[in-house]
Amino acid sequence: MGKLSTRSASHRRMSKFVDWIRAEPETEQRIRDQAAEIRSRIKGKAFEDGIVVRSMPWSGSFEKKTGLRRHLRGNPENEGQDVDLPFVLSPKDDEGKNLDKLLGRFDRYAAASYPNTDCMRTKSSIRLDFKASKLSYDLVPMLAVEGDDNAQILIRADGERRVTSVQKHIDFVKTRSDQSNKVPGRVKFHEVVRLVKWWREMRQSQSKVLDEVPTIVIEMLCAKAFDVHHVDETYTDTLHAWFGQCADWVRNRRRIDFNVDPSKEPSNGLWTVLDPVNPKNNVVPPSWTQRKLDELTSWFEDARDRMARVVAAEVQGNDVAALGELVELFGTAIRDHGA
Repeated sequence: MGKLSTRSASHRRMSKFVDWIRAEPETEQRIRDQAAEIRSRIKGKAFEDGIVVRSMPWSGSFEKKTGLRRHLRGNPENEGQDVDLPFVLSPKDDEGKNLDKLLGRFDRYAAASYPNTDCMRTKSSIRLDFKASKLSYDLVPMLAVEGDDNAQILIRADGERRVTSVQKHIDFVKTRSDQSNKVPGRVKFHEVVRLVKWWREMRQSQSKVLDEVPTIVIEMLCAKAFDVHHVDETYTDTLHAWFGQCADWVRNRRRIDFNVDPSKEPSNGLWTVLDPVNPKNNVVPPSWTQRKLDELTSWFEDARDRMARVVAAEVQGNDVAALGELVELFGTAIRDHGA
C-alpha cells in the first residue's frame, strides 16, 4: 500500500479544512468592487488635503491567494477577511512623511468617507471594518520612491523607513505557487501557507511571550521550506517536513536568505530572515528577545513532533489518535470542518 493511501484520512481532512478557511472565490469580485470605491473616496480626500496618491497596488494575502476567510481572535473562530489597501503617496512637505501624522490624516479621511463604519488605528494602518459583509480593509500609507514605480517606502512605527516593493512581494509568492501548481496532486504551496498561518493564529492565542508573529516571517519561512522540500503528495508529509525544517532554522538561529551574498549582506540581530525584495531588511522584529525566539522554537518543535505522531498513527490505522494530534495543532475546527 502506497504512502498516499496509508495516510489518506488526515490528508483528506486537511484538504477539506483548507477549503473551509480559504476565501470564497465568489467574494473576490465583491471585494474588488468595494476596494475600488474605498480607493476612490480616500484618494479624493487626500487630494483635497494636498497629498498626491501616486499608486494603489494590490497587496497582502488577498492578492497572494494565501488569505484566511476564517481566523481566530483569541480562541473563538471568526468569519471575515482582511484586505490590505496600500496608498503610495507624494506628500507636499516633510510633515506629510511622518507616519503618525499620515495615520491621523487617513483616520480623518476614513471617518469622513464612511461615517457609519467602524474605524480603528493600528501600528501602520487605518482599518475599516464592514461588519455586514464581514470584510475589513487596512488603509496603509506608504511613500513613493522617485523614479521607481515598483518600489515604496514603508514607514515603521519607530520612524524607520524601509524600501520595499508590494509588486515584487506578490511575484515572490506567486512564483512558488505557480511552481507547485505544475506538480500533480492536491497539495499546493499557497494552501500550505494558509494552514501554517492558521496554526500560527492558534499558537498566538495560547502564547506566553510571543504575542504576534508577522505574516512576512511566516511567508519567508514557508518559501524557504518550499525551496528546500517542495510539496509532497499529502499535506501530512509536507507539513511534517516544513515544520521540522523551520524548527531547525529557529533553534539554531540559522540565517534565512534568498540568493544573497552573506559578505555583502551580513546577519544582524539575534536571528536574521532577509527580505528577498530588499536584502537590507531583516523581517525579524528587533524587539524579539532570546526568550521570544525560544518560544517560537518550541512552537515549531511541537508542530514537528505532532505531525510525526499523525504520520505514525495513520500508518498504524489509528485515525482517532491522528485526529487528536490535528486538533492540538489546528483546534477543534479541523474536527468540525475537516470531515
